[in-house]
Amino acid sequence: MIEFKGINKIYKNNIVLHDVNLKIDDGTITVFVGPSGCGKTTTVKMINRLIKPTSGKILINGEDISKKNIIKLRRNIGYVIQNTGLFPHMTIKENIEIVAKMQKMKPEEIEERARELMDTVGLSYDKFANRYPAQLSGGQQQRVGIARALIINPDIIIMDEPFSALDPVTRSQLQDELINIQTQFKKIIIFVTHDMDEAIKIADKICIMGGGKVIQYDDPENILKNPVNDFVSEFVGKNRIWSSPEYIKVEDIMIDDPVTCSSNISIFKCMKKMRDERVDMILVTDKNGKLDGIITGKMIQKEENHHKTVGEVMINPKIVVRPDNSILDILKHVTENDLANVPVIDEDRKLRGLITRTSLVTTLSEQFDIGTEE
Repeated sequence: MIEFKGINKIYKNNIVLHDVNLKIDDGTITVFVGPSGCGKTTTVKMINRLIKPTSGKILINGEDISKKNIIKLRRNIGYVIQNTGLFPHMTIKENIEIVAKMQKMKPEEIEERARELMDTVGLSYDKFANRYPAQLSGGQQQRVGIARALIINPDIIIMDEPFSALDPVTRSQLQDELINIQTQFKKIIIFVTHDMDEAIKIADKICIMGGGKVIQYDDPENILKNPVNDFVSEFVGKNRIWSSPEYIKVEDIMIDDPVTCSSNISIFKCMKKMRDERVDMILVTDKNGKLDGIITGKMIQKEENHHKTVGEVMINPKIVVRPDNSILDILKHVTENDLANVPVIDEDRKLRGLITRTSLVTTLSEQFDIGTEE
């Protein structure tokens, strides 16, 4: 874990950072994002002591880094920057292995590790090991930079706008590669960017900074749904969540109190309830609120004996969903099964709500900012 405690930084009476307090958990990708000059790069460079805070403490696993040997500290922190920082006179193999050699790892271990890492970042060892950086594309050079950062198996990797100069296709590929690497190695990855789309795609946590302060520190879903102020809302973008629709959950759009009835009432009474509530379908629940089935107006119309109970006529719903399912799951079910309504239940089958075509259409219309001006 990395902790920032009351970090301040002042340059010539200019407050660059003001009272930064953060906790970064192990095994997570934390993305620092914000406009130019907001303090994100300054904050991150304090982790490996490239910049010293004016006041406050940074702890790694509870230990104050200002009291650690700076060489040992940096050797346990991988560092990847925008221009890769590769040595042009060294081969790709030599560039990747240099830190491991400084750490006096065994030669056979170094070569095995280099082969493994080149494969991990999508570069053939046999094809690229003896080439020089100038013979590689920008995206390939960044892959080498990532492999070099991982060679000594550091606990922390800092990546300062590493993909910003790359073309969109290569950038997207490396973002995917980074997510795969994190899944495999479970490091603390600190990533700096000015691109909110990039932050949303790769982050477990996002730290939005502005004017040297932490404005909001949260997971991508909460930042998209619940920006803390106008600064975050404007920086994120009003309809940004539609670039990541998986963050729109069933519980965000469901009807919380759908019309229900018990299975032992007559379908005559059920029909009356439908008319009173102006619905064409009722969810049937037991005394504990668990879903037993559904009954529709069409089903009742087909029954000649209106003294039958709802339990004798009801059917099981084709599809049920959970509150934490995404809107993408719902759209797929509704489209493939031509459904008008989808019950929402929890893990104990207790009824939590109802998704209707109307609620879906209303949600989808918000993507296009439908409204009127007075």
